[in-house]
Amino acid sequence: MSARPLYVQLADVIAGKIESGELAPDRPIPSENHLADEYGVARLTARRAAQELRERGLIVTVRGKGSFVVEQPPSDTREGGEPND
Repeated sequence: MSARPLYVQLADVIAGKIESGELAPDRPIPSENHLADEYGVARLTARRAAQELRERGLIVTVRGKGSFVVEQPPSDTREGGEPND
């Protein structure tokens, strides 16, 4: 059993799907109810996982519409910009 909270573990699973492209940018992620059913967790755990993903900047939630994957910048240009030669 992991010492990491269940909501963090679930957020990591969803983040992995985003990184792999299984959940594409500008597409919705499954609802909290669906995530709870799919992963066998409480709805509150799924809600907290979604909050964790929002805090990581991986999804954005639109009231009445759902949560959507955010377009991710290329990993090699995140902080440093262009390398100096």
